[in-house]
Amino acid sequence: MIFIDACFKKPTSYTPVWMMRQAGRYLPEYMQVRSSAGDFLSLCKDYKKASEVSLQPVDILGVDAAIIFSDILVVPLEMGMQLSFQKGEGPVFAKPIETKADLEKLDVEKSVKNLSYVYDALKLTREKLANDKALIGFCGSPWTIATYMIEGGGSKNYAKCKKLVYQNPEFLHQILSKLSHALKLYLEEQIKAGANAVQIFDSWASALEKEAFFEFSFNYMLEISNYIKEKYPHIPVILFPKGVSAFLDQINGNFDVFGVDWSTPLDLAKEKLSAKYTLQGNMEPCRLYDKKAIEQGVLEILQIMKNTPHIFNLGHGILPDIPVENAKYFIKLVQEQSKK
Repeated sequence: MIFIDACFKKPTSYTPVWMMRQAGRYLPEYMQVRSSAGDFLSLCKDYKKASEVSLQPVDILGVDAAIIFSDILVVPLEMGMQLSFQKGEGPVFAKPIETKADLEKLDVEKSVKNLSYVYDALKLTREKLANDKALIGFCGSPWTIATYMIEGGGSKNYAKCKKLVYQNPEFLHQILSKLSHALKLYLEEQIKAGANAVQIFDSWASALEKEAFFEFSFNYMLEISNYIKEKYPHIPVILFPKGVSAFLDQINGNFDVFGVDWSTPLDLAKEKLSAKYTLQGNMEPCRLYDKKAIEQGVLEILQIMKNTPHIFNLGHGILPDIPVENAKYFIKLVQEQSKK
């Protein structure tokens, strides 16, 4: 698989490419399946439909890897929290974590067992996926998931979480430790079900100042990565902490691929990290609105990463109103230009 080879810095005939959120609302085929499933969580829990939408970008766009369709918040949901997705608001937890008693009610073993619909979706997708295409499993980072569990949903300033960082760090570490334990077992089950690689998303890494980022976010990502790499050294681990370009000097640990977000200059990431890790990224997602902007972005990134192990991706997820024709153009352009 060209994607896996690139993860391990092996030579590839072209630069493999996939997109975060590639199974999503910009595809009419996805919207058709979504409407037949009912709400978003019902789609996540219907393993046949989740597999179907996971495969769509491979069939329609020709990407080099599928990523299983799910959501990072199914883990706290199956640990016992009440989760709903509300129009205009996104994910909402009815009763956020406030006390140690709230935390003690959450059941790690139950969550890993209850997430069988994700493993079933992975098994089915791996069976249907071409042998040369990789299947990526994923989870959120403990910090990012904890922000939703503590705030009760999305947040602009993460005040409740950051209050714990400074007022009650011990309690925050207890939450993060419990989540890390669940996520290790969750990713392990994903690998057993057929995932060829796993990615840990830390969408809200940039909410923390430097010391807090390493203490409350990155160290837990490394704990999960260490667990996976020790037991499954043949499975690449991708870490994607968004918005940490100022901290690249201190990024170190046992993982294979570092995801670079679009706000981080790729030449800087290359200078600091490419000796240790394959880099993934990092085209600005809004470039996909315009074919000239796509071409400019693709050629610039390929030039920066010339003769350096690289997986092409956007610097965050594809947006819901991107024309499918432009997404196809982007994928084909990366594959054709990188062959030259």
